[in-house]
Amino acid sequence: MGSERRLRLFIYARIIVSFLFLAATLIFEYRDADVSIERFQPGVIRLMAFSFIFSIISLFTLRKQKYTQFLTNLQVIWDLLFVSVLVLFTGGILSPYSFLYLLSILTAGMLLGKRQALYTASLCGIIYGTILDFQYFGYLSFIGLSQSDAHQVGALRLFYTISFNLIVFGLTAFITGLLAERARLSEEALHRSSIDYFELAQLNSAIVAHSKSALLTTTVTGRIRVFNPYAETIVGLSQSDVYDQQLETIFPQLAGFLNQSTDIEFEYQTSHGTIMILESHIAPFNDSKDILAGYIINIKDITNIRSMESALKKADRLAALGELSARMAHEIRNPLAALCGSVQLLSCAVEVEENDARLLAIVTREAERLNVLISEFLMYARPATPTLERITLYSFLEEELLFLANDPRFVDVTLQNLVPEAVEVTVDPNQLHQVIINLLQNAADSVPEGGRIQIECSVTSAAVNISITDNGSGIPKDAAQHLFEPFWTTKSSGTGLGLAICYRIIEAHGGTLSVESPPAGGCRFIITLPSL
Repeated sequence: MGSERRLRLFIYARIIVSFLFLAATLIFEYRDADVSIERFQPGVIRLMAFSFIFSIISLFTLRKQKYTQFLTNLQVIWDLLFVSVLVLFTGGILSPYSFLYLLSILTAGMLLGKRQALYTASLCGIIYGTILDFQYFGYLSFIGLSQSDAHQVGALRLFYTISFNLIVFGLTAFITGLLAERARLSEEALHRSSIDYFELAQLNSAIVAHSKSALLTTTVTGRIRVFNPYAETIVGLSQSDVYDQQLETIFPQLAGFLNQSTDIEFEYQTSHGTIMILESHIAPFNDSKDILAGYIINIKDITNIRSMESALKKADRLAALGELSARMAHEIRNPLAALCGSVQLLSCAVEVEENDARLLAIVTREAERLNVLISEFLMYARPATPTLERITLYSFLEEELLFLANDPRFVDVTLQNLVPEAVEVTVDPNQLHQVIINLLQNAADSVPEGGRIQIECSVTSAAVNISITDNGSGIPKDAAQHLFEPFWTTKSSGTGLGLAICYRIIEAHGGTLSVESPPAGGCRFIITLPSL
């Protein structure tokens, strides 16, 4: 690209020079009586006009880059021919334009390099010397070059003129070639440096654009400049929307923290109503003069990390409770069995009074209730190993809805099975039945009369997500944190083990059970099962 640029400049220069020569030729008055203005002026004018046309054609041809090298060589050859013909037309040894050979050498050096400049200088010396010698011996009289002009100069002066020009041509070629070589090396170094900076800029742009965290830059006063695509996804606004706005208008939680290099964790509600937990790190950056220019803000979405941490803590807590529960259940069940047996023997006695029989019946009923509670507790503490089968989820759920058709809790509730018919899961059908029934019954208890419960499903490469959504009153955030813990319940009646057992069953399948509050209200339980 550098050689092409130089060639274009030389062609522009020739176009300008052609105009100047045309103007000079039109007003030139030859002082030598033997040189006829009528003979030479039309030829010079035609030569200048042809040079102008040739330069215009070369300029248009240069647009096709594949002809650049050919055009460069052609320009050098044309300059030599142009100067030689001009010298012939303007008196040979008396021509004032012999210095233009130096421009031909300069052109060759700048366009082609040191070696080509020396070649051109040698050729200039040969052509110019041949013209003078031929004029001296009268071989150019047929084109109007007078032999007497050369004789008046004299052989010795003619020899000095040729020798002097050869030396000047050679020095010009050497110096031009040297300068051209240095210019070429500097241009290549600059070009390499420019490429590196361009690649670096491209790399930085790619990193910012494809980063999986929000990257922002602000001025010293907090006005937003850079706003990468991930930040646009979180906020729901484009770069042009937030440009030059104050950071606090987009992230109010960062107000007052701009000049503090600390990590800040905060909750952010997206434009879709989703609550995200974000962590930001703010770092200052300086300009080329080492003066504070602004701040770089890196914001990461740590919602999943915090959810995993919460799930791990809950799992650890539930595991500890389960182990303790299993031991306590075994310890309680043995004396409970003895107590139930003794009460039954007493109730069978003939002399038992009516009031005593009633009390013994209460003891028996409560003992049986306590036994059921302990059985559920053991089921939670040590769930049975799932017997896995491949089932069609839609058909399975249709049977579950049919099973609940006569349940009075679902009389005024609309149940919708929106699961695609082709979805299959690998589960223990009996255990999944227990989970689905429990979740649907809980949903029915929370929805108002005429409520709606929807069962949906989404499939990814790694998991099958089954969601049960109701339009009830929802679950408070504080309550959701304890929802799967044993003996924790918001109902006036119940053991508080139903959801805890469901959690352990899904956990035994290698999945997860979670709860969330949809933006439209209500409650949504999500069963995540691995795709097997």
